[in-house]
Amino acid sequence: MSITRKPRNRADKDGQERTPGALFPLESDGSAVNDYSKAGVTAKARISKTELRVGTLLPKLPVVTYNDGRLLPQLFEGGQITSKEIDGLTLTAGQLEHTKTRSSTDDISLRIAGAARPSGTPVGSPLADTNKFYFAGGDYKLTKDLTAQYYYGNLEEFYKQHFLGLVHNYALGGGNLKTDLRYFHSDADGKNGSASGRAEGYRSSGYYGGGVTTGEVDNQTWSALFTYSHSGHELSAGYQQVEGDSAFPFLNQGDGSTAYLITDRQIGKFLNAGERTWLAGYGYDFAKLGMPGLKASVVYLSGDNIDSAQGDRKEWERDFRLDYVLQEGTFKGLGFSWRNASIRSNVTNTSDQDENRLIVSYSLPLL
Repeated sequence: MSITRKPRNRADKDGQERTPGALFPLESDGSAVNDYSKAGVTAKARISKTELRVGTLLPKLPVVTYNDGRLLPQLFEGGQITSKEIDGLTLTAGQLEHTKTRSSTDDISLRIAGAARPSGTPVGSPLADTNKFYFAGGDYKLTKDLTAQYYYGNLEEFYKQHFLGLVHNYALGGGNLKTDLRYFHSDADGKNGSASGRAEGYRSSGYYGGGVTTGEVDNQTWSALFTYSHSGHELSAGYQQVEGDSAFPFLNQGDGSTAYLITDRQIGKFLNAGERTWLAGYGYDFAKLGMPGLKASVVYLSGDNIDSAQGDRKEWERDFRLDYVLQEGTFKGLGFSWRNASIRSNVTNTSDQDENRLIVSYSLPLL
């Protein structure tokens, strides 16, 4: 169950006292359908340590990550090959063609935030999209504590993206210090790189000066996240900077998508053009106090320097999470999660929100 409160007036919803739900697909009048379901089929083939998957995919890579923030997860359709033939090296490559968003049963094509209708077409016309996303890359374990990553993603007609990552674990003071460094370089592909193509709707969100908020992909995003864990305590601090005229580009159909950023949180993502974000968090595992299965965490993010026609904008978000999983008995594996978040922003078209999510899950081993 998810409850969201938006303090600002809903001027476009005169006479409507409730916000339409985001858990189920909606009817034409804005009400939720009574029920819905999804099904996916994946064909697999394996030779040695190399596996091919064709059909429904749940990718979890720096350049494409599925979203599971609702009752049913986002699904992708395509093919993927993963190889672990060389010790310490995992290679992955594939192609995606369609997605089912988290609250939809329809297969739809792919696009990014900012994609628009072709110039001169009537309201309600389809937004620019594509059915080709290519990806490839790998993770290489340089030592038992150090992993290097490189991935490439290409959403045809929209953008090309290179990712470099480095993850290091270091024993310190009886605990562990984890360093997570990420860098993305993204630029235009195909129609997004030409004025005529952008007129067809192949655009990215961002700020290009003179009040222009959509245009060519031009983005460099880098971040550093440090997490220290000791005796059940977990303390984290990080920084992220978005550079270039466009916002950070990623597969985004406008119905809940995930970006591989340290700032992708319960409500916000902090990926606007020019945005600089600091974050700090704390978590505790109560198993150290004799209460296994109980965990709590809080994180605070503050973003500023967001480019806009009104000058630099800013936003902040605070997330709190409490989780408990039964450890024994008939309902062993039954989990409960309360997630509370608040965001405040003066960015255009971004609403202040307060949100609560109550989640009940049950893990049942089948084999």
